[in-house]
Amino acid sequence: MDILVVGGGGREHAVIKSLKASRRSGKLYALPGNGGIARDAECVPVKATDIAGIVQFARTHKVDFAVVTPDDPLVLGCVDALEEAGIPCFGPNKAAAIIEGSKVFSKELMKKYGIPTAASETFSSADAALAYLKTARYPTVVKADGLALGKGAVIVQNYAEAEKAIGDIMVNKVFGASGDRVLIEEFLTGPEVSVLTFTDGKTVVPMVSSMDHKRAGDGDEGLNTGGMGTIAPNPYYTKEIADECMRTIFLPTVAAMNAEGRPFKGCLYFGLMLTPDGPKVIEYNCRFGDPETQVVLPLLKSDLLEIMLAVRGGTLTPDMVRFSDGAACCVVLASEGYPQKYETGFEITLPQTERGEEIYVAGAKLSGDNLVTAGGRVLGAVATADTLEDAVARAYALAGRIRFQNAYMRRDIGRRALKALGRG
Repeated sequence: MDILVVGGGGREHAVIKSLKASRRSGKLYALPGNGGIARDAECVPVKATDIAGIVQFARTHKVDFAVVTPDDPLVLGCVDALEEAGIPCFGPNKAAAIIEGSKVFSKELMKKYGIPTAASETFSSADAALAYLKTARYPTVVKADGLALGKGAVIVQNYAEAEKAIGDIMVNKVFGASGDRVLIEEFLTGPEVSVLTFTDGKTVVPMVSSMDHKRAGDGDEGLNTGGMGTIAPNPYYTKEIADECMRTIFLPTVAAMNAEGRPFKGCLYFGLMLTPDGPKVIEYNCRFGDPETQVVLPLLKSDLLEIMLAVRGGTLTPDMVRFSDGAACCVVLASEGYPQKYETGFEITLPQTERGEEIYVAGAKLSGDNLVTAGGRVLGAVATADTLEDAVARAYALAGRIRFQNAYMRRDIGRRALKALGRG
């Protein structure tokens, strides 16, 4: 089967490498892809948000199957357009992708169907939001309603910080129209867990759990980023908690979307907080997480393409999805200065990888025959091993063999998880 993957980051590189290993995989295209992905798929300079261009390419090249991974094209209806053109797709349609496209929608869904989440209020006026914040309990969380590159949630410690957040989101429109409405949410405490699931709208099959490291600096200090590294599995996510999440969150969410006439087929991501009152939903994503995918897929023993075809066809069963018993770690190498101002254009030297090692390229492009930096998060050094301790050590050893000027990485990815296991 000839397959088209929409997107061009480290997550897409992980998806493409997994699809490439399928016995049914033929020609692989990435739209737009990146310089690193070009080693594993034919990259085509069509933007992920150019829906008409994607459909035209798929038709012209008689693509057999498409995988739409980023949030923007999903929310814009890329799957709908491809399916209408006769191209079978993995990913939710526009009606279902709203679960990530609007935090107000997802919050109202959870309230209506009794899915555990933080208490919240919604505002479409900056003045009304600020009036509420004068009497709010701090810390609290201010969230832009729409898509914001994973940076639309701000934890504020006092009114002055809250006033700045509202000004940035609703007045200065740093996230554009995504800030037309805001949610002001109760601040939850407890370990965070990311759980990606496959669902065909009936059956829900969780993937291995993971732990993201969002802050730019060691010790979870500094600015929020798209993610500086991940580990899997998450040691806080026990079998008992997993069973509770399936009963109180995963299945009820899929049932709620069906009840709303928005059946969800694809990868449904649950961002969870394990609070003293039990697991609660922090956020939904309508697609694979980044960089969670980079540690989840290397542990997948099953054929990813077969799973995706079953999801699209409504024939998913739990036995189709099998993971190894090992662990994985991803260390993100970023450009110095990310997530603010940074320089690009530096040549990247990649080492040979060994068994159990992967390099997933995100912000890089080809300049002649050379791979050069072209983004904030440049690549992810990933390793798998029998234990988390060994996976972390191997990922850092791999990261240490990668060279480019102004490279930056956190030095504590996995430390919190190892401490939870009594090894930190």
